[in-house]
Amino acid sequence: MFLPQNDTSVTEKQEAEKARREGYSKIEQWTIEEIPGEIRGGVTISVQEIACGDPNCSPIDTAVAIMFPSGGRGMLGIPMESKDVTKEFLLEVFPTEDVLRAWSRGEEAEWPPLDDDDDEDFERPRLRFEAGQRVACRVGPDPVTGWATGSVIMLWYREPTWPANSWAPYKIELDDGRNIFAPGDVDQIIRAIDN
Repeated sequence: MFLPQNDTSVTEKQEAEKARREGYSKIEQWTIEEIPGEIRGGVTISVQEIACGDPNCSPIDTAVAIMFPSGGRGMLGIPMESKDVTKEFLLEVFPTEDVLRAWSRGEEAEWPPLDDDDDEDFERPRLRFEAGQRVACRVGPDPVTGWATGSVIMLWYREPTWPANSWAPYKIELDDGRNIFAPGDVDQIIRAIDN
């Protein structure tokens, strides 16, 4: 039998949710402010926290997706909860202006840069999908219409500009021809579809 939550437990959960949402809001605002004004129009910023099951990383990462009207997009990861992110830390991991401009034109641009000393022996967690498998990926803010279908084309994708040992579980080619990556292996970001 389940016991009802006490008022303290409910209040703590409400305060934690409020802090998370406030964190999302400030990160979205700072991100918009850092995008050059002439390419800022129509940009969508999506901030979410992702649980990391790897014992070598932060238990909760904050993922920031920057999506331009051209279809160009990029993502950056911050190894902490959204409520703990400062503007200074965001700026340390923020893409360069050249990368932002490339994304705004719909071009792929590597961010963050790859290090030359990649640890190829690092054992990564097992993933739910295989290369070639059909999936639906979150590509927009709307939880119902913000999805696009495609096929997994690479496991453990990495861009040269990413920090050491930073990987996206999947690179996906969408049915419309765009290539994107999924920053986490969770149903809120990528899910199976029937063929």
